[in-house]
Amino acid sequence: MRISVIGCGHLGIPHAAAMAELGHEVIGVDTDADKIARLNRGECPIYETGLPELLARHTATGRLRFTTEIAEAAKFAELHFLGVGTPIDSDGRSYDTGQVFGAVRQLAPHLKQPCTIVGKSTVTVGTTRQLTALVHRLAPAGETADVVWNPEFLREGHAVEDSLRPDRIVAGLTTAEAEKAIRTVFAPILETGVPLFITTPETAELAKGAANSFLGVKISFMNAVSNMCDAAGGDVTQIVDILGVDVRIGKGSMSPGLGYGGGCLPKDIRAFTASAQKLGAADAATFLRAAEEINEHRTDVGLGLVVKALGRPLAGARITVWGAAFKPGTNDVRESPALSLAQALQTAGAVVTVHDPQAVSTAMHRNPELEYTDDLTASVDGADAVVLGTEWPEYRQADPGPLAGRTSTPLMVDCRTTLDAARWRTAGWTLHQIGRPAH
Repeated sequence: MRISVIGCGHLGIPHAAAMAELGHEVIGVDTDADKIARLNRGECPIYETGLPELLARHTATGRLRFTTEIAEAAKFAELHFLGVGTPIDSDGRSYDTGQVFGAVRQLAPHLKQPCTIVGKSTVTVGTTRQLTALVHRLAPAGETADVVWNPEFLREGHAVEDSLRPDRIVAGLTTAEAEKAIRTVFAPILETGVPLFITTPETAELAKGAANSFLGVKISFMNAVSNMCDAAGGDVTQIVDILGVDVRIGKGSMSPGLGYGGGCLPKDIRAFTASAQKLGAADAATFLRAAEEINEHRTDVGLGLVVKALGRPLAGARITVWGAAFKPGTNDVRESPALSLAQALQTAGAVVTVHDPQAVSTAMHRNPELEYTDDLTASVDGADAVVLGTEWPEYRQADPGPLAGRTSTPLMVDCRTTLDAARWRTAGWTLHQIGRPAH
């Protein structure tokens, strides 16, 4: 198929590259001319595992190209994916869907033939119906232009993998023509046995919010249990193993730490909570808000653990924070728990240096007041404590022996409970982990 992807950010670029990998002819659209020029050169402005290689391969063949002209995309494509952002609104609780409606307002007047518009962004329930009415009013194609909601369930850091090999596809639609278009565009994926859920638009919209909110609740629950372990002297990692073998629960997303961040979970849970309130589901809203509050307090928990590990005030202490991205596999620092902790440490008087394998440049843009380095080994020089804030594999694989001699005190505060405690202890480090007794 000939498709367009409108919006070239953390969602749109991986999706466009994945669609080209599936064999489609793809044109990406964005208003940022400099970004478009870089993309057409095969340069990736964001980091996602496997994305730079995929982008370079398909821009070189011509199967994937980019433009700033939405009219060009409208003329070229028979199916249009919307991948623009839906940040949290000024009220702090609901989505700002201005970019979604803005993109449709620009696209619709150029739609002269039957086509399908497929929304990928996370939106408030009811948005698809409103967009459908807008498209039918503005597009010369009228009611032959369908609007479908196909929410993404991507894990940042795994966006390419999840786009090419998703665990499910959800499509909220109202016409047989729209269903045919969805089955055609995703045919290479569906042929591998991936389930397709055809739903109403409202069900599809709620499904994304429900999925992310459930993940947030699960993370918050284990962080609450880790607080209980800290108070009682228990070991949260053993509790994770004990719960994880229960097939009704599973071990995924149960590692305690600094909580969730990024551009999806925080805003999606806030907006889903607000939707529950608007729909009159008060008990659901109360439940979801409790999960939010636990997550919001994780920086304080991490800060307290560092102070406890040091055994003295933070003022003047040299602290190295490993991690700036909100999770491994991406350079996205939106609502990064690691950066929030680094900022809190500096506010408390510590001298903070941040290392990250991929996100130093994006972190510097968000928190220019902190010091940064790209050199993992040099990052610990003279450190009174090293704080692990993002669970990159580079940190798990680091050799603790040589690193110990470069610090003033070989003290590791693992705020992601991800390091091999015995390995680091054998190398001479004192190890503190959230929810576990000191090692």
